[in-house]
Amino acid sequence: MISWEVFMDIFALKRQGLGLRAIARKLGIHRNTVRKHLEGRRLPTYRRTKRRDSILAPYQQVITDWLEEDSYQATWIVDRLRQMSYTGSYDTVKQYVRKVKQQKTRLAYLRFETQPGQQAQADWGDFQIQGPEGKTTTIYLFALLLGFSRVVYAEFVERCTLETFLDCHIRGFRYLRGIPGEILYDNMKHVVVGKENGRVVFNTEFLHFAYHYQFTAKPCPAYSPWVKGKVERPIDYIRERFWRGYRFESLEKTNRDLLLWLDEVANDRIHGTHREVVRSRWERELSQLGKLPVVDYDTSVKVFRKVYKDCQISYNGTRYLVPHGVVGKKVMLKIKGGIIRIYHDQDLLITHQESTERGSVVGDPRIYEALKEDRSQRIRKYGRVKGRATRGLSTGSLYPQVQYRPLGDYDKLVHGGALWSN
Repeated sequence: MISWEVFMDIFALKRQGLGLRAIARKLGIHRNTVRKHLEGRRLPTYRRTKRRDSILAPYQQVITDWLEEDSYQATWIVDRLRQMSYTGSYDTVKQYVRKVKQQKTRLAYLRFETQPGQQAQADWGDFQIQGPEGKTTTIYLFALLLGFSRVVYAEFVERCTLETFLDCHIRGFRYLRGIPGEILYDNMKHVVVGKENGRVVFNTEFLHFAYHYQFTAKPCPAYSPWVKGKVERPIDYIRERFWRGYRFESLEKTNRDLLLWLDEVANDRIHGTHREVVRSRWERELSQLGKLPVVDYDTSVKVFRKVYKDCQISYNGTRYLVPHGVVGKKVMLKIKGGIIRIYHDQDLLITHQESTERGSVVGDPRIYEALKEDRSQRIRKYGRVKGRATRGLSTGSLYPQVQYRPLGDYDKLVHGGALWSN
């Protein structure tokens, strides 16, 4: 099973024009694995299992220290590990050495060289606003910058939620008119939720978002601010050239003014690093960017709830009515912009305005009327249709109707005065 990073690298390298063998060689995996994921386009899933520590684990720090000194070959390293009582195979050492060297090469590439359309960087910045009463509030700047041309997209938001973070990306991709192969981030919670066995654990919702737009998320190494310096400098540039002395009136007006300033100033200047007009360099980069998908990713907050017997679900302390046909089942709530859409599988059941009154019940009472009507129909239907035990009988009763005779007729039968078949 390959990791999420390798899975996204496969598509990034394919977009660069590499073949199956070249991708497999570059990522250190079999070409059949590459073919399977390119054709299947299914996200890798994992089952948690208890893993044994690698036989190389006690020697990994020693190997890393040696490679910091010089680019030693794996054979050289194995010879010295044998002297330290290492009993593992040569291939185990070779794979670890390759991994460390690839990481060092990638860090150098990210720092010094960026190919057209290959990389972007994203980050947050915080800005303070002082109100008429002297109260200070904070708004946040999202910035997305293409590494080759240095064209930047930015917007101000009130909160740094995951929903806002993804929406800013979508608007940024539209502004940049394409999608880079990879995007660098620091270890923000919207991207990285932690580490497990030394591996980065990504936010699941963000991974689905990255897969939808076909880019690879690259977390920066810890304590390496220079790696993501391209986007941090434009935030300072916006702070000094746009924000300083700016009179804030509303978030909407500020974003309109910022977008105009980006078009006329920031992205139309001669950049101090590559000494070219940013817009001209951007035009050369556009052909190397990935195409925007036909449908934007759904950035609604998604939660699951079970429907109670009273046709209600609970969300944030409020009860919402849903149709009676899904009682006892789990439904998915999509919340965005104060609107709650409730789905069962792919079917939209009902839409509600999100309530701020805890303990209230929101919904149309006619849902209960539909429930009563459905029950009465089922009762009437049961009365009209014969049960299995009554099929073939002349009446709908469980008691069959027989012919009655006077008792005198039975006396004649006993004494031979009549035939039984009469």
